[in-house]
Amino acid sequence: MTKIRQVFLGTSLLFGIAFAFQVLAQEPAQPGERVLPDPNDPTAYTEKGADTCLKCHDEESEFPVFNIFKTRHAVRGDARTPFAKLQCETCHGPGGLDATATQAMRERGGHTAKVRKGEPRPPMLNFGAKSKDPVATQNKMCLQCHERQNRMDWQGSTHANNEVSCASCHSVHVPRDPVLTAAGQPDRCYACHLRQRADFHKPSVHPVRFGVMQCSECHSVHGSSTASLLKKPTLNQTCFQCHADKRGPFLWEHAPVAEDCSVCHLPHGSINPSLLVKRPPLLCQQCHSPAGHPSVSYTSAGLPGGTPSAYLLAGGCTNCHSQVHGSNHPSGVKLMR
Repeated sequence: MTKIRQVFLGTSLLFGIAFAFQVLAQEPAQPGERVLPDPNDPTAYTEKGADTCLKCHDEESEFPVFNIFKTRHAVRGDARTPFAKLQCETCHGPGGLDATATQAMRERGGHTAKVRKGEPRPPMLNFGAKSKDPVATQNKMCLQCHERQNRMDWQGSTHANNEVSCASCHSVHVPRDPVLTAAGQPDRCYACHLRQRADFHKPSVHPVRFGVMQCSECHSVHGSSTASLLKKPTLNQTCFQCHADKRGPFLWEHAPVAEDCSVCHLPHGSINPSLLVKRPPLLCQQCHSPAGHPSVSYTSAGLPGGTPSAYLLAGGCTNCHSQVHGSNHPSGVKLMR
């Protein structure tokens, strides 16, 4: 009898959880958010689908859309794509009519995709900065298909909280979305991240502005649980994706290397070589005292005979301590070999 009761309770719990998820999925519409008709309602959408839109949005139009047929969104053979469903209206809504106008047309007994002569056509769901629809409404349409894998953390992310729309970065009606290319992505990111744009124009940088690297190689732009939207749990693990030789483990370890790469390096750009925060010996002297060691300044002030230390010429401290990230040599305790 106990086992039957346990099975009954377990089944009830599963049904309760499923019902809760169903209720959460049916979120009420926010103020100003349009509610589109049921996609399974054939009377709510145009009979000819994209053919109706293409009459006006041809190559001579202010908003041409023919290039969408060169993208994955227009593959009718793929059931996941918009053109396998309601074509243009899958994303933009039914025939340019919002929910209010749709209901009014139904009450008059007319087809919802048609507007009587002389009546203004209500706007469709548009995307981008010029859209009158809230950013949440625009993004909700995209996330119906794309809220999986790398975009599961979008809700609550920095970009979502700052009301960045998908269309601010992505272009759907072009054969190749610029933000997905190494050459085009930085310009999209620079539009908001002006400080990083300035850093990438410094003498010592990661090759982002040259089209060799992308911002998304280090940052998970659609959301992450880490600081600065990093793809890996820590900054060091992100750096080690390319700089594996600095990972270790080392027999003789340099403490800042294991702690945080940004103790010595600026990730986006620097006026110093190797993306350094400062040039040696000033960089090294942030942690290492010059007392009892020839790690003094370049000037001759305070030195016997007025002669500056030759150990600080050229590479500074790295003239001797060349293995600054760590050493596996049995005699490398001073990181000199």
